[in-house]
Amino acid sequence: METIFTLQTRKEDIDQLGHVNNCKYVKFLEDARVNWYENCGISLKDFQEMRIGTVVLKMEVMYRKEAKLGDHLKIITRPDYLGNTSFVLKQDIYNQFDEHLTDAKVTMVMFDTLLRKGIKVIDQIAQNFR
Repeated sequence: METIFTLQTRKEDIDQLGHVNNCKYVKFLEDARVNWYENCGISLKDFQEMRIGTVVLKMEVMYRKEAKLGDHLKIITRPDYLGNTSFVLKQDIYNQFDEHLTDAKVTMVMFDTLLRKGIKVIDQIAQNFR
């Protein structure tokens, strides 16, 4: 399942070089992953009620081109790989001119918040990799 999440950059996203700061892209990618989970049929509240969640194990980000104040960004999130307790999401960020700004591969681990350890990826997520 592929999702598209959109946003517009704001002045608090901009650094002293006049473009979006690299750490803001990480937050944009996280917001898009939350949107992906919701499209899988599982909200953050559902995660809390089940006492599970996901944690980032590894994040590879390639910053290809800068985003600036007021840009309209489109973040495409899609499944890439499913393991037993982990999965990988591929994410790409484009601006309003359809220029490819950023791409990322994020390895997530399904996590039991009480036991504080990895668990099998739940079906609501796993079924999107088939």
